[in-house]
Amino acid sequence: MVQMHLPTAAPIVAITQDNYRTRTLTLDARLHAQPGQFIMAWLPRFDEKPFSLVAADPVTLMITAVGPFTRLVHELTVGDRLWLRGPFGQGFVPPASGGRLALVGGGYGVAPLLWLARRQQPTAARIDVFVGARTAADLLYVEHFAALAEASSSIHVHVTTEDGSRGQPGRVTDALAPRVAAGEVDGIYACGPHGMLAALSALGAAAGIPCQLSWEAYMRCGIGICGACEHEGKVLCLDGPVLKRTNL
Repeated sequence: MVQMHLPTAAPIVAITQDNYRTRTLTLDARLHAQPGQFIMAWLPRFDEKPFSLVAADPVTLMITAVGPFTRLVHELTVGDRLWLRGPFGQGFVPPASGGRLALVGGGYGVAPLLWLARRQQPTAARIDVFVGARTAADLLYVEHFAALAEASSSIHVHVTTEDGSRGQPGRVTDALAPRVAAGEVDGIYACGPHGMLAALSALGAAAGIPCQLSWEAYMRCGIGICGACEHEGKVLCLDGPVLKRTNL
């Protein structure tokens, strides 16, 4: 396993269709990385974009078709190459052992949390995974988390949709709040839209629960030079994307 300082070609070895606009790509590449870190993916003569790592060995990426670059990636097939550099940024730093963890993912923010759940399953006292989306069609990785829960009594999965088409109606924060109020959460780890992360930060602050939140931003260089991903005085590609708030 290596760190790729310059763009390095990695063949695609598998593609899984996750929902109507999202695919997971498995690449013939391995990295030294932690859950929450990201890579820069490049298509020569076109563009380069950041993606959270779903896994590092082998490199696995969730790609949602939301713009020209990601739509072009969706046209790639097994055997085609994607150029990578990284990993970059600061990932999640969960407790070494024990603890009751809440993993909260909104939309394609679930990508780094699947790896985190797999990493922490052997040591966490309990892991509550909250997967949210606007509709049932937008949900991602529910089946992957459910498979982890079937294999481990310490993992519990909660699904929410804003339109009530699957799971609990409402937002992930609505499902998490009762567990926080009952004193059943020792740490919140989340990735998703800024509004969701802001709400989780406020929820954690009110309850005195530490939060580690992965913030999305427009990243260009990946090494803290250009400043395009500035957030609250921090450069997310270098200081983040996971920002830690003790709330204590």
